[in-house]
Amino acid sequence: MTNDGLSVLFGQLIRFGMVGGFVTALGIAGYWIPATFFGVPPLLANLLGYGIAVATGYVLHSRVSFKGHGSRDNVAKRTSRFFVVSMISLGLNSLFIWILTGLLHGPTWWPTVPMLFVTPLVTFALNRRWVFA
Repeated sequence: MTNDGLSVLFGQLIRFGMVGGFVTALGIAGYWIPATFFGVPPLLANLLGYGIAVATGYVLHSRVSFKGHGSRDNVAKRTSRFFVVSMISLGLNSLFIWILTGLLHGPTWWPTVPMLFVTPLVTFALNRRWVFA
């Protein structure tokens, strides 16, 4: 990879970190607040957080994080791929919640750690290489 390619990748990673951090915080808040304070079952609360984050994430990632990256010709293809990646994100977060609050009977904040550090790395890689390529 050339220096220009590395600087483009670094810029995307920085923008993804800022936008993704915001979107991740929205999703985590949408999960954690209902699960912790309103007695909503954690997996159901995760669906609420997902709904909040996915709509915001598509708009912001396509306009900010990956602006100018790849082809913008096929919106339907990009949108369907984004949906697949978002379902992977939902699946990962649900797995973390199921294991940490279900099997291990941990508090509702435990899953927020991998939701904050693991899921964003997976989605960055998939978004960059497949969705917005």
